Order: sequence, then C-alpha cells, then structure tokens
Amino acid sequence: MLLQVMHLSKSFGPADVLCDVSFALERGERAGLVGANGAGKTTLLRILAGRESADAGTLTRAPSVTLGYLPQSTPPFTGSTIADLIAEAVGDLRRIEARMRELEARLAATPPPDDPAVLLDEYGALATRFQDRGGYELEHRIEAVLAGLDLAYLPSERKVVTLSGGEKARVGLAALLLSAPDVLLLDEPTNHLDAGALAWLESFLAGYPGALLTVSHDREFLNRTVNRILAIDDYTHELRRYEGDYDAYAAARAAELATRHEAYDRQQQEIAELRRRVRVESQQVGHHRRPTDNDKSLYNFKGEQVARTVSRNVRAAQERLARLEAHPIEKPPKPLRFAPRFQGEQPASRTVIRAENLAKHYGGRTLFAGVSFALPPDARVILAGPNGAGKTTLLRLLLGLEAPDDGSVRLAPGTGIGYLPQEPRPLAPGQTLLQAYREGLTGPEGTLVASILGNGLFRLDDLDKPVGALSMGQRRKLEIARLVAERPNALVLDEPTNYLSLDVLEAFEVAVREFLGPVLVVTHDRWFMRRFGGERWLLEGGRLEHDGGSSTVQTA
Repeated sequence: MLLQVMHLSKSFGPADVLCDVSFALERGERAGLVGANGAGKTTLLRILAGRESADAGTLTRAPSVTLGYLPQSTPPFTGSTIADLIAEAVGDLRRIEARMRELEARLAATPPPDDPAVLLDEYGALATRFQDRGGYELEHRIEAVLAGLDLAYLPSERKVVTLSGGEKARVGLAALLLSAPDVLLLDEPTNHLDAGALAWLESFLAGYPGALLTVSHDREFLNRTVNRILAIDDYTHELRRYEGDYDAYAAARAAELATRHEAYDRQQQEIAELRRRVRVESQQVGHHRRPTDNDKSLYNFKGEQVARTVSRNVRAAQERLARLEAHPIEKPPKPLRFAPRFQGEQPASRTVIRAENLAKHYGGRTLFAGVSFALPPDARVILAGPNGAGKTTLLRLLLGLEAPDDGSVRLAPGTGIGYLPQEPRPLAPGQTLLQAYREGLTGPEGTLVASILGNGLFRLDDLDKPVGALSMGQRRKLEIARLVAERPNALVLDEPTNYLSLDVLEAFEVAVREFLGPVLVVTHDRWFMRRFGGERWLLEGGRLEHDGGSSTVQTA
C-alpha cells in the first residue's frame, strides 16, 4: 500500500464537497477519478498532494513514498529554463546516484571506514529504489519523454515563460514524469496533447510501475490507461470503486441506477397500496350491514367479528407502512439533462465564412500562409494539426480577435458566431454565477434565470455561488450556458471537451451534431471525433489541407 485515505471529508462553507471518502492506492494500480463538474475531483487531488487540507479524516503514506502532482492549470514557472525544470525533476535521482557512488567508494576503501554490512544494506536499498524509479536509464528517459511529448525541438536554455500555453503544459508534464514519483496525481493531463503525444502518454502510463490517480474527460484515454474507476457521487459526495476501465464503469453504473430505480418504484407502489388499504379498511370498521330483523345480539356478534378482523388488517398495514416510511429507499437522483437549443436563424447565404489567402507571422516565423476556404451552412469540419501549427490562431483570425498579416475574412450577412475558446475566460471572482452569466445578455432577470436553469447545466442553488469558487469544469459549463443564450448560427469550438465532466460531454456532443449551422472544431478528443464525423482539415507546415477533396477548402 503506497497511499491510504480514511474517512476524509471536506466542505466549503455550507456546501459539502467530499464526505467520508476512503480508498487506497497500491503499486501498479492505475485509477481514473470521475464525477460531475464541481463534485470535488480537483479538491481531492489537491488534498492528496498537500495543497489543501481536509476537514476530517486521515491520509497515510508508506515510508519514503513520493507523490507527483500535475494541476489542471499550468503554473507560471517564473525564471526557469527547460534545463532548470528537468534538473529539478531528476534531482532526487541524482542525489540517490551520488550517495551510491559515495558508498561504493567507502566499500572499496581498505580498510572500510564503516561496518561493511551496514554500508551494503544502505547501498542495496538505494540501488533497488534507483532501479525502480528508472535511474539506470535516466538519460535515455529524458530523451524519450521530451520526444514523446513533442518537446525535443525546444532548446534546453529556453525560458519557460516564453513558451505557448500548450508548450508550458507539456514541459510541466515532462518534468513530473521524469521525477518518477511513486504516486502520480494527474488533473486533466491530456488537455494540451496532440494525437502523437497522447498516444505516447497512454503507452507510458499503461506501464507505469508506481500508482496513478488521474482525472480526465477523455474516455479513450481512461480506457487505455486505468484498471479501475473511483467515482465521486454528485449528491452524496461519497466515493465508490469500480473495477475495470471507463466502459466497464459506465455499464456497471447504468445497471446500478436501473436497479435503484426499480427498487424505488416497487417501494413507492407498495407504500401507495398500503395507504389505500388503511384508508379503505378503516372506513369499514363499524359500518357493517344493519340487521333485517330484531336479532340485535347476532348482529352485534357478527359486527364485532368483522370489526376485529378489519382492525387487525389495518394495524398490520399500518405497521408495515410505518416500517417502510421509517427506512425508505432514497429516490435515485435525476441527472442533469443538458438539452441546449443554441440555434439562431440559419444564414441564407451559400457561404457563411470565407477566408482568402490568410497569412500570419510571429517573430520572423511564418505560422501559415495562403490559407483559403469557404464554409457552407451545412459544414462539419475538424481542424487538426500538431501543437504549435496555428490552429487556435486561425480560429481567432476568423473571429476578428486577431488581425491577419495578409488576406481577409468575410462573413455572410446575419452570421453570428458562437465561440468556445480553449481555456475558460478570466472572470471577476467576486461575481456570482448568475451575474457572470447575465453579463452582456439582455432580457428580464426571470427570463435569464429560466434560460440558465432550463438547459440543465446548473441548479437553482448554484446561481449565487461566487465565480472564484467555481471549478474549471463549472466555468466551462458557464461558457456553454452563455453560448446557448447567444443563439448563434455558426459555431467555432476550440477543444470544447476540455474540463467537461463525462455526464455533460455526451449531451454536448449530441447538441453539436444536431446544430443546423456550420461547425468548425479543433479537438484531440477521439471519442468526440468519431461521433461528430465531418471533414478533417490538416494545418501543418504552414499549409491547410483536407482529406476529402471537397471544394469547401482551397490551399495555397
């Protein structure tokens, strides 16, 4: 056992986040942590990593166990170069190696300065630890990790603060993996990985010798890396363990919910029947048939018998009813049903967005040039390409958020583009969720409240939460709620599945597929890609190409 959590609880003000959470991580165990946005996944990882304290419960590590934590948001790395981060990451292994060399020298001395048996014991323990953490292949591992995460092209003396957001995230992940901790705690590690880096990471983690606990919205990633699922219940805030990958968890969870619904429905039917019997049979006591002759004694005798029988039946029904009502089966929670209708009037033009000879340069480097294409009203396009190819920049040019160095973008009259950026926008932390939702939207407050509640992303008691207390996933849901309210007739989505919990993802995928206007998506989510379909465009080496030979795209 590397790590054990017992009866851990955490609240923020009156809101319970984690309740009586207990589990353990063994060497070789790879667990996925799932739950709705705001259910406490990131909070649990932060508690395990020592970044936050629990209100109750205990956290126990085995002796000498090391933990490595990848947060959801990339730290600033102020003043560090890539070489600095790598040196810091492997520093513990370097120290173990230095101590081993020191012990070797002592053992080789004649006579040894210390008891050879003591020296050999220490050396054996260090050598085992050094081997378990990959110390003997350290130089090869550094090269392999940097290449696998597509960082080999970056000079080691490069300041990390000068890197792009995706490069910073990958450098932070590389440093963590190179530190080879006994327990890896990863919060959304796939957010900034292209297809090649993602495949490499999956292979690396599938064979990781320590323990892994990861939060991820990527269902394929979970299926390929974990061997059990830890699920935080959105209502009870308790944690349950399911064996197998994500697909096995989803099937077990569906069967479990179906059984709970059946048991609840059966009990409710029995309660209703018992109440009916008590009501009807109680009315029969004392209401038996009047005698047709003057034999009142016979009438009273038979009447008392009927009354006693009915009374016994009533008491039995009342006792059974009391037992059921004292220990009712809890009503299964109704899941949030995200049912967006973010659809304005469809543009009448045959071309909704047209780009002609777009070019963008940064610091003497040509990101892309000669990019031309036209999006018709029914376009379904996934824009792919390696990290740094300029996918996000191209989307920003289409939206007018950046100016091209050459070329032009034209929108059909009446086009309203709904844009979901890769990272949630900064928000004023003192605002409530409802205030942040209302910003820029018009209409009576009652109508706006009804609209944000109607799409199923939030509940009434969420609306007064301060924005600063929202998780990244909840901020993502807030952006989607605003997107729905804006009623766009074209969608431009940059990694839209980032940070969304799995319960919302599937409904979001359906909503995007059913959208009637053009959709242009940048995504690495393989599950989303398969369900979305459409054309695949590739932005690489400064050129835009596509796989269907369609006239909707022309490349220079």
